[in-house]
Amino acid sequence: MAKRRKKRTQYTEADRKKILAAAQAEGLTAAQVKKRFGVQPVTYYSWRKKRGVTGRRGRRPAAGAGSLASQVQEEVRSRVRQILPAIVRSEVGSYLTSLFRRGGGRRQARRKK
Repeated sequence: MAKRRKKRTQYTEADRKKILAAAQAEGLTAAQVKKRFGVQPVTYYSWRKKRGVTGRRGRRPAAGAGSLASQVQEEVRSRVRQILPAIVRSEVGSYLTSLFRRGGGRRQARRKK
């Protein structure tokens, strides 16, 4: 006997708002929303996307906007952005030189005597 599909539930706009607000306020994951409200994760994510609700992504910001750690990180990022192009250029250049120098690093065919 074939499985019966669960009947589709139509959620009103008010229901969606209530579920999204509760999920955001309590920091619920999609799995927790499914367990609590019975909403499939893909449905929950599509609602979030349409509403423009952002979830908890990435690392939390440092304690203060001008904290020492964030200043140091920004300084390091700035320095890396300055020196990285030269490093990449040098590495790519040396690799290409090794490829195209005489013989190209490949085995040469044997010459008949």
